[in-house]
Amino acid sequence: MSVAVSMTTAPSLVDTLRDAAERSAASGEPDAAALAELRASGLLGTAVPVAHGGAGGDAAEINRVVARVAEANPSVAIILFQHFAVSARIDEWGTPEQKATLLPALASGELLAASAWSETGAGAAKKKLGTTGTRLDGDRWLLDGAKSFTTSAGIADIYLVLVQTSEAEDDPASSYGSAGQSFFLVRGENPGIVPDLGLDLLGMRGSATGFVSLRECVVTDADRLGPLGEAPAIIAGVRETGATLGAVSVGIGRAVLELALAHSARLAPEARANLRHRLVKLSTLVEAAEALVDRAGQRISAAPGITTLQSKLHASTVAEQVCIEVARMLGSAGYIVAHRLNRLTADARAVALMGPTNELCRELVAGSW
Repeated sequence: MSVAVSMTTAPSLVDTLRDAAERSAASGEPDAAALAELRASGLLGTAVPVAHGGAGGDAAEINRVVARVAEANPSVAIILFQHFAVSARIDEWGTPEQKATLLPALASGELLAASAWSETGAGAAKKKLGTTGTRLDGDRWLLDGAKSFTTSAGIADIYLVLVQTSEAEDDPASSYGSAGQSFFLVRGENPGIVPDLGLDLLGMRGSATGFVSLRECVVTDADRLGPLGEAPAIIAGVRETGATLGAVSVGIGRAVLELALAHSARLAPEARANLRHRLVKLSTLVEAAEALVDRAGQRISAAPGITTLQSKLHASTVAEQVCIEVARMLGSAGYIVAHRLNRLTADARAVALMGPTNELCRELVAGSW
């Protein structure tokens, strides 16, 4: 049985995630109960090979799990997506020692992983990093700088951090990142990594998205992921995998359609009949977005990386459109701050801003022509 299918037999987890979304919307903080249940659920092992204690799921399975979680709680879906991304990078680029040590812990829920790539002034393509990695005596490195909009800041046990380890070079062949950049895996207990959850987000309020400062943060060569100075090659391969943030948007779209159908069921027969064709149109858009996300995950197109980018673009656009249309259907019924539709609308907007941003996705797709 797939992990995605098994979620349908675990209503307690779905209920916990949905209730947590309401609490996080009010508090602006990640929900401890939801995170504890997520760690114990087995879902964190979706992207980890069976040989290391995981489920061995491919990108298609990852997308299905993320979409299912996003139906109940988009913030947790984003946390999960980032965990899967780091797990997959370790499986692909890690040393035998890193795989043997980290992958079983990532699969069991002992470790929750996060990515720390973005920073103020670096641009969407991460070509002008201010965070540096300086070699010290022996095999040690000193990381210094600050990362912004890091999902799971403060709750992650390990961060995949992007830093500049040598002078940046203008590399026209690289559309994301620059030569001389490297990745390091930094444990959350490292005293040199300091999270700051001071951001008061409009959407994804339970995703623990904030800043991460690196001050006197010492790591070793054993903590480096992949070859020194070749982070752009690792980044370029990410979208080729087929795992896509479009899956989060698909989950949001499904959840909003569920709200619309519930609203329709409460209407008089004549009013309900007037909504039928509008609902069919919206459900068709969500189905098309889901199909493109699934196509990206199966990597069956001639250019899987481009399909992955397009799946994020299309699904995130559809999710926002569905939110707007359903808001019109609900009218005054949805014009309340606490209404779930408003939370989902803010979450839908947030996906377009997550890396690679929709604007960068368009640039990357256009650059492939």
